[in-house]
Amino acid sequence: MFVEVLPEYGLVIDPMVGVVSTAGESLAPVLEKVAELEAISGDMVNMLSGYGNFLSSFPGREKTIAIAGNMTAFWYGIAIGLLVAGIFVFHLI
Repeated sequence: MFVEVLPEYGLVIDPMVGVVSTAGESLAPVLEKVAELEAISGDMVNMLSGYGNFLSSFPGREKTIAIAGNMTAFWYGIAIGLLVAGIFVFHLI
């Protein structure tokens, strides 16, 4: 007795043992999707450093994430600084 898990890929599970296996079908499509998801998740983790080549970026843009992060922090810093200075100078509190 088997229970179908993913019928489009032919995956079945044996409920007595708890093992997912194939019912005469190939696991190649599933393995391709897993490899693609591993590459995407690895790319997302590598984006945390801000340096390096990424899957969806063009060549020669290795430091764009770090530069964009610095510019964003700069403008947010100016905006918050001016807000605090305005509150302090004009005693709006």
